[in-house]
Amino acid sequence: MAIDKYHQSVSLVLKVAYLYYIENKPQNEISSMLGISVTTVSRLLNKAREDKIVEFVIRDPYIECIRLEEQLRNRFHLKDIIIAPVISNDDGSESEMAEENAKKLVAMEGARYLQRVIKESDILGVTWGSTVYHMINYLNPSQKVNAKFVTLHGSIACCENELDVRTLVSRMAKAFFGENYYLLTDALMSSKEASRIMKEEKNNQRVFEMFDHVTISVSGIGSFYPTEESVLASPDFMSTEDLEMLKQENVSGDIALRFFDHDGQECNTTLKERMISISMEQFKKINRKISLVSGVSKANAVLSALKGGLVDVLILDSNLAEALLKLSEDMSSQE
Repeated sequence: MAIDKYHQSVSLVLKVAYLYYIENKPQNEISSMLGISVTTVSRLLNKAREDKIVEFVIRDPYIECIRLEEQLRNRFHLKDIIIAPVISNDDGSESEMAEENAKKLVAMEGARYLQRVIKESDILGVTWGSTVYHMINYLNPSQKVNAKFVTLHGSIACCENELDVRTLVSRMAKAFFGENYYLLTDALMSSKEASRIMKEEKNNQRVFEMFDHVTISVSGIGSFYPTEESVLASPDFMSTEDLEMLKQENVSGDIALRFFDHDGQECNTTLKERMISISMEQFKKINRKISLVSGVSKANAVLSALKGGLVDVLILDSNLAEALLKLSEDMSSQE
């Protein structure tokens, strides 16, 4: 049997491993330095791993994110899930700064994911929100994709201009060098008739016709339960009467300005007909519905959205992922 002349040289294995993993030197440079072939360098690196001279460790909380991803993907049959690891304070709590950091981590993962999956032929639907705003800040402006970008709803009067859906879709299209389309109207109308008239306006009608052809959507999820945290619950957006109607319909959250109950079904109130937004039926038909969510308080709303088939790709922070899994398991045990 032929003997590998380097087999007994633990020193050489160690030296190759040190140069590669600690000094970050490329294999061809190590080959020249030590007078051995690149193939031998590769073989010695493999031996360093086999003999446990070099060991790789994915530390908590990072390894826990992988386990959570697998559990949530299987439980909810998601096309994909990405969990951004968040480090809590020593007492386990989250400061306001930590919550903002979690949102930005989720946004960054969303940007990287979108850049991996978007194609020239895609029509991408965009909703309003701070996480979507941060996501756009992380997009690589050098990636050109001649796709189309369209708002999925009208503007929100109480929303800051930088978070408004028209601003966001314009910025996203600019980042990808694509075309942008938006609705020239506020989102919530005073009546069903006023909504019908706005939908029939020439520019708005063209956008509504695009809704049937949206291939990817990017949105956040608003929470109405157990507390009303969604901006849409604000009196600047809807009246007390509107909010009370939603509560009677067991509202859990909102997505693309559509309100859903604890089973993920659209709440049947007058808001359904008065909203200038993609319909729930059209939204469900989108092939890749990406939701960016952070904060443990949104666990109930996210679970409801998953039950209703409103999410295909979930990107969230690790604390929310843990809360979501526990909530889901607790509810399953009660059924």
